[in-house]
Amino acid sequence: MALYEKMLEAWNNRDVEAYWACLHDEWEMTWHSTGKVTNKTSMSAEQMKMIMENADIKDRRCIYENDEILVQHMRADYPNGTKDATMHVSLKKDGLLWRSETGVTAVKP
Repeated sequence: MALYEKMLEAWNNRDVEAYWACLHDEWEMTWHSTGKVTNKTSMSAEQMKMIMENADIKDRRCIYENDEILVQHMRADYPNGTKDATMHVSLKKDGLLWRSETGVTAVKP
């Protein structure tokens, strides 16, 4: 099973531990909006679960995946009415996501 499929299954099941198992211990994500860097230790399981439950992900698709990179695109609707289109690009290390960065465009309702 491709890493994308494992991540998708974990997200759809709201399974934080299975989702985190797709992330390398050195994983870092750079946020598009602030440049802030998040890693596995800076986010609690409760915070991740809340993100999974509050983001209504639509039209998620894997654009490309190989042993070195995963590129995905999705739309997300949030409880506050915000709607975003997100390009999510991740480098892989040891078969897991290692360095991730997002690019987000607000979608008008």
